[in-house]
Amino acid sequence: MTEEAELPQAPEEARAVFGECFPKAVRYAELLADAGVERGLIGPREVPRLWERHLLNCAVLSEVVPEGVTVCDVGSGAGLPGIPLALVRPDLKITLLEPLLRRTNFLQEVVELLGLEHVTVVRGRAEEVLGKLPPVHVVTARAVAPLDRLAGWGVPLLRPYGEMLALKGDTAEEELKSTRSALSKLGVVETEVLHVGEGVVDPLSTVVRVEVGESPGGVRFAAKRAKAARTGRTRRRR
Repeated sequence: MTEEAELPQAPEEARAVFGECFPKAVRYAELLADAGVERGLIGPREVPRLWERHLLNCAVLSEVVPEGVTVCDVGSGAGLPGIPLALVRPDLKITLLEPLLRRTNFLQEVVELLGLEHVTVVRGRAEEVLGKLPPVHVVTARAVAPLDRLAGWGVPLLRPYGEMLALKGDTAEEELKSTRSALSKLGVVETEVLHVGEGVVDPLSTVVRVEVGESPGGVRFAAKRAKAARTGRTRRRR
């Protein structure tokens, strides 16, 4: 490894956040810094800031995830935010959804190595698994796409009255304002921008929260879900 790609020692905040799973968090960081870089999942320049910018930035999302719910991490990539969330929240049942094979291979290796029995890796795009995966309480995402496109993928995967939590940057407020109309058509009934990680990360992690009503994805996606469910029943009968 080059000098710029050396993994720094975990900060004290990481011990407090990950608790008894701190050793697993360290192992995950090591995997990202090694195999993650070799396979092109993260850039080598990200390694020195893995803890603050990636692991802790994602782990604090747990502050706004309800207890005991099902979660789908859309476009999970190298496992961010899904893996850090799983490490701090064993009460959650998490699906890591990722379309690229080399990424799902890495995710499966991490899940098995860390013994994350409450985490499942699924290869596919959100629009492909609609109606095939059970609807979830919470969809998470980080740096996947602009909010309107992300919502088009993630919101239909929710169960009624579920919520999507998207880690965003400084332009979250503006992005939310510009997409309100599109979100409304997707059945979103409430939106807000949250800042989490007080005393852990600086700057705080910014989360866009969108909550749906009784029709996640709106009328169009309700029809798609129904069609997918009918197709699934037909295949099972065969």
